[in-house]
Amino acid sequence: MSATSYQESDNSLGLAFRYGAFAMLMMAAASLVASWFVQEGVVRTALLAATGAMGSIGIGWLLAKALSDWRRMRRTTLLIDLVEGDPDYCFVTDGEGGLIGANKTARTRFSAQHGMPLAQVLRDVFASAEGILYRLQNRAESDGYAVEDITSHAEGFRVYTRILPGPIVFWRLEPDSAQASAARGDQAVLTLGRNGAVLYMNARAREIAGRRVKRVEEMIEDMPLRSGGVHKIVTADGPVPMLLHCAEIGAGRLELNLLSMPEKAQDEALDADLDGGFDNLPVPLVKVDPDGTILRANPEAQRMLSLDGASGGNLAEHMVGLGRALADWLQEASEGRGLHRSEFLRLTRDDKDIYVQVTLKQVTDHGKSCLVAVLNDATELKTLEMQFVQSQKMQAIGQLAGGVAHDFNNLLTAISGHCDLMLLRHDQGDPDYNDLVQINQNANRAASLVGQLLAFSRKQNLRREVLDLRDTLSDLTHLLNRLVGERVSLTLKHDPILPPVRGDKRQLEQVIVNLVVNARDAMPDGGEITVETERRVLREPLERDRAVVEPGVYVSVRIVDQGTGIPKDKLQKVFEPFFTTKRPGEGTGLGLSTVYGIVKQTGGFIFVDSVVGQGTCFTLLLPSFEPTEEEQVAKPEPEARKLPEKGSGVVLLVEDEAPVRAFAARALRLRGYTVIEAETAEEALSTLEDDELNVDIFVTDVVMPGMDGPSWVREARKARPDVRVVFVSGYAEDAFGEGRDEIPNSVFLPKPFSLTDLTETVHQQLN
Repeated sequence: MSATSYQESDNSLGLAFRYGAFAMLMMAAASLVASWFVQEGVVRTALLAATGAMGSIGIGWLLAKALSDWRRMRRTTLLIDLVEGDPDYCFVTDGEGGLIGANKTARTRFSAQHGMPLAQVLRDVFASAEGILYRLQNRAESDGYAVEDITSHAEGFRVYTRILPGPIVFWRLEPDSAQASAARGDQAVLTLGRNGAVLYMNARAREIAGRRVKRVEEMIEDMPLRSGGVHKIVTADGPVPMLLHCAEIGAGRLELNLLSMPEKAQDEALDADLDGGFDNLPVPLVKVDPDGTILRANPEAQRMLSLDGASGGNLAEHMVGLGRALADWLQEASEGRGLHRSEFLRLTRDDKDIYVQVTLKQVTDHGKSCLVAVLNDATELKTLEMQFVQSQKMQAIGQLAGGVAHDFNNLLTAISGHCDLMLLRHDQGDPDYNDLVQINQNANRAASLVGQLLAFSRKQNLRREVLDLRDTLSDLTHLLNRLVGERVSLTLKHDPILPPVRGDKRQLEQVIVNLVVNARDAMPDGGEITVETERRVLREPLERDRAVVEPGVYVSVRIVDQGTGIPKDKLQKVFEPFFTTKRPGEGTGLGLSTVYGIVKQTGGFIFVDSVVGQGTCFTLLLPSFEPTEEEQVAKPEPEARKLPEKGSGVVLLVEDEAPVRAFAARALRLRGYTVIEAETAEEALSTLEDDELNVDIFVTDVVMPGMDGPSWVREARKARPDVRVVFVSGYAEDAFGEGRDEIPNSVFLPKPFSLTDLTETVHQQLN
């Protein structure tokens, strides 16, 4: 039954009580009078009986009316008691608008007496109080309640009206201005801006805080705000529980009212507030003892942690990540230390990786101190952070690898170069000849290892050519069969319409060899390795493993084994340098990182799929290459020319590494060249200031202190435009030319180079 129908039935019942009781009493009186004039016993007895019956009915109706009035009065008393501590102005009137009661806030502000019309009480705040109240009451009688925002006399209110049985009319006036709030007794009032900035504090609020605060977090310890809840308010004497009421007052502002509570009721209020909102908040909450025992978990936390119930177990069983025991962190928090510092932890779930940001709050639960852990799913944030850290780490290691490779290449150039000079003075019958050959071979092996570092850092020199991977793999078949051994079978499957790719054949062969060797090592008991090529067309971008493959035509190469597989937690680490699942001494951890660097520098992608106990599949996606008509015309290979034993010409050699410069100068002089040495680019330019000096070729390092090789060559070419150049460097060829104009009549010679490499390159440039 609606409030309106309830009111109408109650009014009808009251009228029936009045008229019925009056009619019955009048009929009883008439029967009594008539009995005085009737002498016959039977008739008189009947009249007396009727008198008694009608009188009883009338008295019963009067008693029922009295009971109805008592119930209405009781409801009114209970309602007034309920809103006695409400920070808003609350009134209770009868159906005619007469005042029955008001709460403390209203009595403090208004001069209200019992029976006074409410319109008269509110004339100080509303210019036309009668019309406003009449309009709201009519709407409430139709809908059961009514709400309207009213502004008058520069003071605004939200007026709430509800019709209750009796009839009783309940009125609540919620002020929407800080000035109106400040007029209420000893309540603390704050006005907040959009971002929690405190715009206004009344005297009581400043007295409680002991100062003028700038942000709400400085005064309210246990954010976020909960209207009608109990909060810990920071005072000069420590946190104090207070009842908080908040309301929007327009323009994005929020008004807070803090109501003091009796000391005896503070613990009960905190307990009730915690219990009342714990399960209903849409945030994962876990209540724990300082030792980590889970006392209670709300439904959101149960779903996140995969808990069977709302309590039981220890928090350490469900999350890890701190560098110390979780119990130590909880114990510190229970002592009030580090409460405002959140921690990122990983949940110990088998189905997926979930990271949570955990913030601890110290609370009192039924008189006992405990902690509430607020969990926030930070998986996406943590994933982005790990991706950024991984990118930065790979970039840093790549720069380190490139720098180390550069320095090693200088050392290896000096070692192998001076070894070549000594081999010129020893023939095969010399006792030292074999030792020198060993030095030379090991220097070449070291150069190969340095090449792996450069491949990882994507700074090795690629000799790109158009390749048909079917031919490349066919050429490798014999080598791969020897590598896999007798217990492992190798199967090749090719797409008959495989498009060509453009890359360094030697480097791509190294990629295939590394992946096949890893597949072999993953099958200690034997098995089958399948190498499969396929033409693959992407119509839409492919997003996988933090990479986006653009639409286009690709050549897919899949290397599939039946080995032990890779665990999920290690799957994304396999391409990291020096990471290996092999035992010590069985691998350097550079194999897959080298593969990754070569594939990326070629412009391709590499992905890995693995199931423990079933095997692993590495997939390469290399962009197809459509050669132009000029490139399709086969160029005849140049005929091998026998270089003369002696050369002629003036060489300006610029090298900052003294051992490399000494070897290069001796090697060129042995071949008959005149060599002018310079340690820096500035020294070389100073030497060239002599116009009478004739120089045929520059041999210069690329990276040097001060001015680099390309810069000084460009400067020198202004006066000597026809001089040819040989650049040498331990870095990649594109390390100095990217984004800059190519220097004409120049070639690049990577370090480490041999005596023959250097002299042949200089001879070809001059001739």
